[in-house]
Amino acid sequence: MKFGVDYYPEHCSKEHWEWDADKMQEAGIDVVRMAEFSWIKMEPSEGQYDFAWLDEAIEVLSRRGIKTVLGTPSPAPPIWIIEQNPEILPVNMQGQRLGFGGRHHNCQSNETYRNHIRRFVRVMARHYQNNPHVIGWQTDNELGNSHQQLCTCDSCRVRFHQWLEKKYGTIEALNEAWGTVFWSQTYSRFDQIPAPLPTPNSHNPSFLLDWKRFCSDLIVDFQKLQIDILREECPNHFITHNFMGFFDKTDYFKLAKDLDFISHDQYPMPFWEARLSKTSPPHLAMALDLMRGTKQQTFWIMEQLAGPTGWEVISSTPRPGQIRLWTYQSIAHGADTIVYFRWDTCLVGTEQYWHGILPHSRIPGRRYAEIKQTIQELAPHMDKFRNCLPQAEVGILFSYDQEWALQIQPHHPQLNYVEHLRSYYKGFFDANVPVDIVSDEEEYSRYKVLVAPLLFLTHPELRRKLYGYVASGGHLVLSMRTGVKDWNNAVIPKTLPGEFSELLGILIEDYDCLRQFDQGLRWTAGTEAAEEDANLWCDIITLNGAEMLAEYSREFYAGTPAITRNAYEQGQAYYVGTELRPDIMRLFIEEVLDKAGVGRITRSPEGVEVTRRRGQDAEYLFVINHNNAEADVAVSEKWQALVGGEVLQNSTLRLAPFGVALFHCPLG
Repeated sequence: MKFGVDYYPEHCSKEHWEWDADKMQEAGIDVVRMAEFSWIKMEPSEGQYDFAWLDEAIEVLSRRGIKTVLGTPSPAPPIWIIEQNPEILPVNMQGQRLGFGGRHHNCQSNETYRNHIRRFVRVMARHYQNNPHVIGWQTDNELGNSHQQLCTCDSCRVRFHQWLEKKYGTIEALNEAWGTVFWSQTYSRFDQIPAPLPTPNSHNPSFLLDWKRFCSDLIVDFQKLQIDILREECPNHFITHNFMGFFDKTDYFKLAKDLDFISHDQYPMPFWEARLSKTSPPHLAMALDLMRGTKQQTFWIMEQLAGPTGWEVISSTPRPGQIRLWTYQSIAHGADTIVYFRWDTCLVGTEQYWHGILPHSRIPGRRYAEIKQTIQELAPHMDKFRNCLPQAEVGILFSYDQEWALQIQPHHPQLNYVEHLRSYYKGFFDANVPVDIVSDEEEYSRYKVLVAPLLFLTHPELRRKLYGYVASGGHLVLSMRTGVKDWNNAVIPKTLPGEFSELLGILIEDYDCLRQFDQGLRWTAGTEAAEEDANLWCDIITLNGAEMLAEYSREFYAGTPAITRNAYEQGQAYYVGTELRPDIMRLFIEEVLDKAGVGRITRSPEGVEVTRRRGQDAEYLFVINHNNAEADVAVSEKWQALVGGEVLQNSTLRLAPFGVALFHCPLG
């Protein structure tokens, strides 16, 4: 499967199905996803099943060679379930039970609801287990979506108590780990522990972190109950789930473990996001690299933007060439299959203005033509690098535990874990250096450079791995607020950076949250000078064996180190005591890359991305112009053009606005 589309035959008249299938085949579509929100169509009342309409849709598509992935419809329980079992409705963080409507109107811990799911998923799986046109399953849809602040019902609280007892064993161990002596919060039984409903002040940060961990594990368990049934009934089908980039409700590294491969919903122009940084090329690329990193393997895009997005408000319209560009970017970062959302734009319901390939009129237009062109030019080449990865020499450590802990106590109101990571990622992105996003469970020895920003929480195994990585010759970058707390979110009573002082060759006896005062930063290494404002936070550093690369330039700690480097056995350990702005970030990244011997693919102007995938016999290089203007990029004579661009006589590639090009370079 190379290209597909999300299809909702239940949203339109059957008279359209044959025509739809013809136009899909003409465009090069070879797979559809269906049925993830269709529970009421398949079971209009309990025990009364109707799969005939879906069988017919699958058959119509199969006659054009189009295969089907089915979604289990658990994100949208029908009204008859709610009438029969209103207790499955979720309870928000204010203690209010929400009503029917929208989607994900369910508590994922509720055993009654889980029994409904067990019954229906088994019946559906048995019905399609031998259908030759059904090739796989998507569990639910965007697990955790709509559940950011849910659920705090009695069922969830009981499961939380069970989760805590399994983790800590005794209530005394929990009290010790959480420090419940503070504000007289000591518990004598697990069942005394509340859900995190509003209090007059703030909850214990250790309690809140464990609640976030529990909520994530609950979603993983909720998915597993479906996976176990599908594995039993449909052993020859694959199982996947559509993730959502840096959505933070669920630990995607854990959610990915039970899946054959993960899928991702990539929306470069979402209606709900006005911040440029959240839709910038490096942020989109970083989300794709996280998806690849969840299992360290290639993935599907299960929903690739195909038009303006919108519910009550609407996003901008993709400019000519942008849908093609975003398709190339997804494939460049590890997607083996692209499924566009959606085929036709719905006439009813909440997503009337979430535009598909076809507009409301169903008359194919510019977007259909662009996607058809994209499929025709890419499909012949995709088998050459299927299942192949970029082979990055740089890794960035991403941890949901760190993100959750910093959401609870961000220190500075503008400090954001993902945005902090993105600033480092952008430094490598701008240098055209491929990056892997990795979990703290990965082995790091394959990377020349490892960046572990905001390592707020630590535990002995993570400390051991990072020390070992540097001792063996690795180049490690740590940043502000490293080593502050243990894994239970309690402060470690040591001079910062705590367990990492020896590795970094520094001491931090004071720090400054930049609220009422400002600070400057001056680059002092090498010959190129730069000076910018420091951002958000400053660790006040004393050298204890390390060397200084940049210094603070104002206030009482002017002249003290802001960025340091320490030789530790065979490797180098860097520390960045503030959040860097672009100019000094560029100099710092160049310093680290040069010291570690990491090569760049090529140099390119601002907004032009160059990345690669390693095939069986060649490297495949993607050149992507994210600018709405022409751009020129120097290309190697070894690069052989496959798609797009105009190579001039001086080995310069000229790209149109939002233009793309694909090259291959034989290995060796």
